[in-house]
Amino acid sequence: MQEAGANDGTQKLIPKADISTSIFQKMMAELVGTYILIFIGCGAALVNKIQPLTIVGIAIVWGLVFMAAAYAVGHVSGAHFNPAVTIALAAGRIFPVKHVPMYVMSQFSGATLASLTLRLLFNDQDRIQATMTQFSDPTTYLQALTWEFVITFILMFTICGVVTDDRADQNLSGIAIGGAFVVNVMIAGPITGASMNPARSLGPAIVTGVYKNIWVYIAAPILGAIAATMVYSVLRVPKLVKSDEKADPVRSQV
Repeated sequence: MQEAGANDGTQKLIPKADISTSIFQKMMAELVGTYILIFIGCGAALVNKIQPLTIVGIAIVWGLVFMAAAYAVGHVSGAHFNPAVTIALAAGRIFPVKHVPMYVMSQFSGATLASLTLRLLFNDQDRIQATMTQFSDPTTYLQALTWEFVITFILMFTICGVVTDDRADQNLSGIAIGGAFVVNVMIAGPITGASMNPARSLGPAIVTGVYKNIWVYIAAPILGAIAATMVYSVLRVPKLVKSDEKADPVRSQV
């Protein structure tokens, strides 16, 4: 794999990224981007308790806030905002494994800080639990796991298609991924909360102190994202080696 910053999946959401971006800058971008995503997305769930937005409205909010945050810092960090995405990209050898702990730490920190902010703004334990991802009867553990696996698979498959494939038009990647958010939240939101993101579930759980079924929202998204990355690898066309790379074996190392 090439060194971080050159072509490692960290800066491919927005083309022409600055390859000199430091790991600290990438971590800050992930923290702030995840904070924005969770603050607005979970905030919509809280506002829905005051003034009904409907599941359609909440889904649109999630899609729009992802697009805004992605276009804001995608050229800095790649706009993962999700440990499942980061781990899956590393599993697919698209992202440096050595950067995974730092990215994941930033994402969990951003989600927790966003949840703390919402707790300060909505000082009501019962209401703040609206930010949590939960499933209840008649949904079983297997059904919840399957829902989260499938919708995360859809999200990650979209990411792989529009971000990691050089044949795709990456200028529209934020719109495509935001659209995947919208449809996933619409269909799975009323059933499991449509997490697709371990940080999105663990952040509110830490703030509320309620960890019921949290393992579902950690395991299923990670497995779904890894599966999507592996499946899309079958569709990806291997990069052609340029003539100058053939002449210089050091540059062509991966």
